[in-house]
Amino acid sequence: MPIVRIDARRIRDWDTFHDVFYHEFGFPGWYGRNLDAWIDCMSYLDDPESGMIVHGTASDPVVLHIDHIDSLRSELYAALIECAAFVNWRRTDVGDAAILCLSFYRTPR
Repeated sequence: MPIVRIDARRIRDWDTFHDVFYHEFGFPGWYGRNLDAWIDCMSYLDDPESGMIVHGTASDPVVLHIDHIDSLRSELYAALIECAAFVNWRRTDVGDAAILCLSFYRTPR
């Protein structure tokens, strides 16, 4: 199963959110650095022709593992949850399988 680990401490604002995902997933040059573009890119995780460096399949979805999730600002956290859910809804709405799983790790206290 493809696992992409991201340290939430690297994401301080919207610019760094888009920087981190662009780099970690290899989003294509047309990536618009907004949530609609993020959803579009993540919707094609099972398409090797998409040009991204991370791929999954219906039987082997991509796991997005976020370390130190408690470091992520609340509006970024909410957007990540909502957009990941929309990626899977968009796919299942047309009969495809969900492709993106979320996994979070909270900093031990």
